[in-house]
Amino acid sequence: MLDVNDLHIEIEDSIIPETVVHDFDIIMHPGEIVGIVGESGSGKSMSALAIAGLLSRKDMKKKGRILFEGEELLTASRSRLREIQGDDIGIIFQEPMTSLNPVKKVGWQIEEALRIHRNLSDDELKSAAIAMMKDVEIPDAERLYNYYPHELSGGLRQRVMIAAALICDPKLLIADEPTTALDVTIQAQIIELLKRINHERNTAILFISHDLSVVRSLCSRVLVMNKGRIVESGPVDEVFEHPGEEYTKNLIHAIPKFQKIATAIDNHDSKPILEVKNVSARYKKITGYFQPGKKQRDVVKSASFTMNEGEIVGLVGESGCGKTTLGKTILGMLDDTDGEIVHYSNMPQMIFQDPYGSLNPSKTIGWILEEPLRINGKYTPNERYERAKKMLGLVGLDESYLSRKPKALSGGQRQRVCIALALMLEPRLIIADEPVSALDVTVQEQVINLLIKLNRELGIAILFISHDLKVVYELCSRIIVMKDGRIVEQGTDDEIYNDPKDPYTKQLLSSAGYAK
Repeated sequence: MLDVNDLHIEIEDSIIPETVVHDFDIIMHPGEIVGIVGESGSGKSMSALAIAGLLSRKDMKKKGRILFEGEELLTASRSRLREIQGDDIGIIFQEPMTSLNPVKKVGWQIEEALRIHRNLSDDELKSAAIAMMKDVEIPDAERLYNYYPHELSGGLRQRVMIAAALICDPKLLIADEPTTALDVTIQAQIIELLKRINHERNTAILFISHDLSVVRSLCSRVLVMNKGRIVESGPVDEVFEHPGEEYTKNLIHAIPKFQKIATAIDNHDSKPILEVKNVSARYKKITGYFQPGKKQRDVVKSASFTMNEGEIVGLVGESGCGKTTLGKTILGMLDDTDGEIVHYSNMPQMIFQDPYGSLNPSKTIGWILEEPLRINGKYTPNERYERAKKMLGLVGLDESYLSRKPKALSGGQRQRVCIALALMLEPRLIIADEPVSALDVTVQEQVINLLIKLNRELGIAILFISHDLKVVYELCSRIIVMKDGRIVEQGTDDEIYNDPKDPYTKQLLSSAGYAK
């Protein structure tokens, strides 16, 4: 069905052209599930986007062969590609919130490919969309058809993306990191959904991921990419059990496991750095757009906990449970709140989940890092520059990065810049909101080690928000578990993992594959 041979992709929008994909080959048969794994910047997504015909024709040079059912796609006209895209080849992107149109209802967006490729009435379009929503297990499809993307949880938005990709019953589905930012229970549901779609529709799936455990549970064959090249390929069990390349061995070794990689500083006799007392929080809604006068639902409900100096505390729970909202509330980013928050430090900072979305794309890294000091107004330009250089050095990046813009950095490098930015004002408390969820396993391991290093050397306390219980186990000494806006359980890592009391905590650990 798909035969890609000697694919080369060269980016020409810089002074020195850069080849990002070398000699890429893949053959796929109908109904087959093939995985592509590798670190950020290894060429996984670029290769898939070339197959889907979604790469720019202006600043990219492509050569080789991409045959889909015998037809050459690499040199096909734009109009012919439009006939194939969404009809014969569907694609699920990594981040549904940025891939879905925020001003269109989800039902309209699911229908879009049908409007382009089929001649159907409005009623037929709606019926097909609702049927597809039900097929991908979106609950209450008739009601959610009229929702906007921001009104849905991350897991439901991903299901909307899958429904939109499948609406024309494509022969090939390209899934680009579709489970990366999802919690363990939703991730398992999406994987089961893709397996069912593959079995029932015989849809071939090209599954791109840096999560090797997910690839192993879904795919029959895997390709390992490094620096734009395929370095190893074969049946998934064979590659995982007997990797031939050192790079593959390192990838497998870096998969998070339920083990401690290091310990935080000893904070046995330390003082409190944060007290959260009966805090509730809700988001204000625009009168007129939402139902006026309706009492807003609490996203965080009567949360209470204390953090000590130098402590690393994990805050875990499923998507939509209120973890991020609680983090924002602690930093005073929400107005509509109740309860009491007491800080025993100045200038607490936040590391956001999406490094690319939280960095100004039009500014250099140096300008971005210096911004908090400019606002503070107490530093000369030379002092600002020297501090930015020092903070980059702390996170493992050299001075040359100061002149680059975010788009010129890999995902891991951007996350390091975000950590450096959080350090610019010398905080004693950092709230890290899913800082490694979108990173590949090797970079994830580097960032975790970096956070432990900063904790030990600078004594920074970290509230680590995550849905990955393996990462939390590696990093945190105490765990807080949230569900539906409430803290249902909190205790030491040993208490939570080995003697959980709440049924929800037990369910989370079971979904993550934890066994005593």
